[in-house]
Amino acid sequence: MAALFSPHSNVVARRVVVLAVLAVVGIPLLLMWWVRTPYVTGQGHTVAQPIPLFSHQIHVTGLQIDCRYCHYAVERAATAGMPSSETCIPCHSQVWRTGPFFAPVRASLTSKAPIPWQRINRLPDYVFFNHAIHVNKGVGCETCHGRVDQMAQIRQAVPLTMSWCLDCHNQPERYLRPVDQVTVMGWHPSQGSQLSQGRELKRRYHVRELTTCTACHR
Repeated sequence: MAALFSPHSNVVARRVVVLAVLAVVGIPLLLMWWVRTPYVTGQGHTVAQPIPLFSHQIHVTGLQIDCRYCHYAVERAATAGMPSSETCIPCHSQVWRTGPFFAPVRASLTSKAPIPWQRINRLPDYVFFNHAIHVNKGVGCETCHGRVDQMAQIRQAVPLTMSWCLDCHNQPERYLRPVDQVTVMGWHPSQGSQLSQGRELKRRYHVRELTTCTACHR
């Protein structure tokens, strides 16, 4: 009686099993890698703004404007706050006020509608984040937003993934600085190491290692 399967079918069967195993293991691993790439997290991406020539580099480095002048609510609210059109007026000369660069600000002043700035760092709706809590515990602006003093066009500096957040929540001493230095760009400890000073600040500011689900998902 002839064999039901040819000897070659054994080779085919082995290859099918190997491919199935690779698919079961490889596809989830590939997806886990993919969701951590800048294509998904948005790290390094920029967004077109209503005032294309607006430069954080000029305002922070050139004019030495503190972050809190424009982002006025950062020390007392969950959101950092965006500057009103009136905030721009005192610093700008008549030349800038009448030029095309300033047209969106003039339109905002006339219509009483805020300038439609586009958010760069965006978290999912199910994530709770409070700027005031972090700033008042010694987490510097550049820890999350990067060196905005070097950005002509603002971009997302970090991945903002859950693992990235937990990296800080597990060991906050690696990132803490004195509260009066939170807006300083390129800050480094004046004495000792980051870890030694961070441990002292962690104790002084009563910083807890919050890693429970409800800390960020409420």
